[in-house]
Amino acid sequence: MPTRHRDVLSATAGGQLTITRHPHGCLMIFPRPAWEQFRERIAAMPLKDQWLKRLFLGNAMDVEMDGTGRILVSPELRAATGITRDTLLLGMGSHFELWDKATHDAKEAEALAAGLAEGAFQDLAF
Repeated sequence: MPTRHRDVLSATAGGQLTITRHPHGCLMIFPRPAWEQFRERIAAMPLKDQWLKRLFLGNAMDVEMDGTGRILVSPELRAATGITRDTLLLGMGSHFELWDKATHDAKEAEALAAGLAEGAFQDLAF
């Protein structure tokens, strides 16, 4: 974990995190209290969303940061998301996303191209 997040994660979650898969091909890393809230929302989803429940809940793994803020991501989760060597960690408010850098860059380029083609950004004031 980056230094700027380490102290907050230690104070708010005791360094305890939960990692799970995201349907877009990355890993989600939650501080344990935020995971508990997310888990309750997922568990309450209707039966038609059973596969999403399996994806989020069935792949969840609890981890702890070590003294230097490192976490161990299981080989199963790394393989499931194609994470190899170069990664990108994004803060998403209540959680982080951990991406294989090449996968993230390709998906970002697709999203930007699609958004520009559809005029999705025209209402944003820059």
